[in-house]
Amino acid sequence: MKKNYDADFKTYLKDYPTADGRFGQYGGAYLPDELVPAFKEISEAYRTICHSAKFISELRRIRRDFQGRPTPLYHAERLSRLFGTTQIYLKREDLNHTGAHKLNHCMGEGLLAKYMGKKKLICETGAGQHGVALATAAAYFGVECDVYMGEVDIEKQAPNVSRMKLLGAKVIPVGHGLKTLKEAVDAAFEGYMKEYKDAIYCIGSAVGPHPFPMMIRDFQMVVGVEAKEQFLNMTGILPDAVIASVGGGSNAIGVFSAFLDEPVEIYGVEAMGRGAGLGDNAASITFGKKGIMHAFESIMLKDKNGEPAPVYSIASGLDYPSVGPEHAHLKDLGRVVYDSVTDDEALTAFYKLCRHEGIIPALESSHALAYAIRVAEEKRHDAVLVNLSGRGDKDMDYIIENYGYGEKFLKNQNGNRLS
Repeated sequence: MKKNYDADFKTYLKDYPTADGRFGQYGGAYLPDELVPAFKEISEAYRTICHSAKFISELRRIRRDFQGRPTPLYHAERLSRLFGTTQIYLKREDLNHTGAHKLNHCMGEGLLAKYMGKKKLICETGAGQHGVALATAAAYFGVECDVYMGEVDIEKQAPNVSRMKLLGAKVIPVGHGLKTLKEAVDAAFEGYMKEYKDAIYCIGSAVGPHPFPMMIRDFQMVVGVEAKEQFLNMTGILPDAVIASVGGGSNAIGVFSAFLDEPVEIYGVEAMGRGAGLGDNAASITFGKKGIMHAFESIMLKDKNGEPAPVYSIASGLDYPSVGPEHAHLKDLGRVVYDSVTDDEALTAFYKLCRHEGIIPALESSHALAYAIRVAEEKRHDAVLVNLSGRGDKDMDYIIENYGYGEKFLKNQNGNRLS
């Protein structure tokens, strides 16, 4: 028997986070003393304007006239036919300006920074989509932008690096550790500590110290609100399941939030990468333990010394050793099922969407799509909604260089061509 989600979650969005930024046993703000006033300033400013008619009206205008929202809902009919009777629908965040969901919170953060009188936006990026989105927001609002990015990701995501520079951002390479997203966050925090009086750190996912997990959810909620209305208008019913990829968790929490109190199954999809070994995946919820990292408490992958473990995913935006505190809480509550797919499954989904629907998805989004394919093959649901969180322009050079155009890869995976 299904839970009564309407009763269990009717007041959830008002109940969480608590005043001190907690989602159950997760969240909070574990900050160095010098940053406590800075984050208090951000929290008070956001709480002052988040219910302001003027702020909301301006954000809605930006979304409509600049971002191109609402993004469409698309029935992937030809792809659906390959896997039986389950119908797959895509929320097309790849058609949001800059090519991903990231601009939803970056324009909100930029508007908040202008209200606070800040002169610079600082961020980290992995796949580069957050960096591009924040560079776009900085150009729109007329402020400076520093983007910290691991050297490995700079090489993998060269098109996005070029976009950031064209938009006027300063891209700062991070060359220590694994040279990926975790190290970029470390470096961005260090940079912010030197400039917090004149700058604001715009976190790129639903992670970090309070109030950022709450702010990111609020700004990304537009995805779920739109998708829910569009699905009802298109089909007359709600989807049986909602699926999104989870690294830090911004795109997922945005689409999940509108369906928490509905009789809908919800799946968050982590990166299993090359397998279950430590350092071969980024499946924080699957294999992680409770811990504190980057000034918030959540579930994280740890090494034998209890430090953040090395992680890996073919998708640069998913290779983070922790997860947003709200996702950890939703897992504890049993409201969201968190599972994982491998690199190979994500690549298979990537190629199939390219060939059968004419859509080139981001590798991050391909993880969610791969899980939708698994659900369809197992005939678990009649209709599933996938948040296609971004487009794959940024990934094409890397994929073609390492895996080709799909024929050989798919033949190796399932013994046939692209059927």
